[in-house]
Amino acid sequence: MRWFTQRRNFGELSEKEILALAISSEEDDARIYRSYAERLRADFPGSAAVFDGMAAEEDTHRGRLIDLYRSRFGEVIPLIRREHVSGFYARRPVWLIENLSLERIRSEAAQMEKDAERFYLAAAKRTQDAATRDLLGELAAAEAGHSAKAHDLEQKYLDDDTRAEEEDAAHRQFVLTWVQPGLAGLMDGSVSTLAPIFAVAFATQDTWTTFLVGTAASVGAGISMGFTEAASDDGVISGRGSPTKRGFASGIMTTIGGMGHALPYLITDFWTATTIAFVVVFIELWAIVWIQNRFMQTPFLKATFQVVLGGALVFAAGALIGSG
Repeated sequence: MRWFTQRRNFGELSEKEILALAISSEEDDARIYRSYAERLRADFPGSAAVFDGMAAEEDTHRGRLIDLYRSRFGEVIPLIRREHVSGFYARRPVWLIENLSLERIRSEAAQMEKDAERFYLAAAKRTQDAATRDLLGELAAAEAGHSAKAHDLEQKYLDDDTRAEEEDAAHRQFVLTWVQPGLAGLMDGSVSTLAPIFAVAFATQDTWTTFLVGTAASVGAGISMGFTEAASDDGVISGRGSPTKRGFASGIMTTIGGMGHALPYLITDFWTATTIAFVVVFIELWAIVWIQNRFMQTPFLKATFQVVLGGALVFAAGALIGSG
């Protein structure tokens, strides 16, 4: 089906083209590692040094490949990249995403090494030249052993204190970017929608109307909270991370918090739906208490008093207004 694509199949590449592809791949990987290092340098200098070392290792591989190519095919290396080869692995452009977590970067780097190892093993099978096959096999082994190399670099640049500091910083970033806005959204969605939903419920005792009002309140609050969170702080000065991530966390959790006690009103029997909604509200409030205690280090009794008392007052206001 070559007429549907301008890309070459890997099985059609010559040894010259395979070496050119390997050279460009090593160059790209070195650049990605340096991008990771630059991203981490301010907050995680030890991990940045590890990725600097991994980039230098890729440069060494590229140099060996260029020397072999020059000895076999001359000075002109054709430009062949991964995206030019059909069925070849591609690097996901995650290094372009702002505020990647430390664990995500480490995970992506590990996957890069596995992909490179598979490529060199496949490439070695395609070549008949002994020196080329030997080098490709060595590079496959080197990529497979990069976990050990990374471990050596970590031992050099990441002592126990540095690692602990970086893990604490990564945890703080996770809390600031995801947990804090998500918790604010869950609290707003769970508590602020109690009054309108139960006011409508007790005023009309119509489950479908209550469901529609609850859905509208939840979705509207989610959109409002999401945009407010994203627009209020770009994260540059505060260090709270990507405004897009925070906006999604806040908006989605706000909607979930409100829909939790709106969905029971899909049940046609009013008191059955209301009883289930009570149970859902109870679970939501205790979930908020647990999150506050687990991630925000809020004392359990203090979190319980704040959330449960606040929720009870809002619920009582809605029920009284609706009953009146």
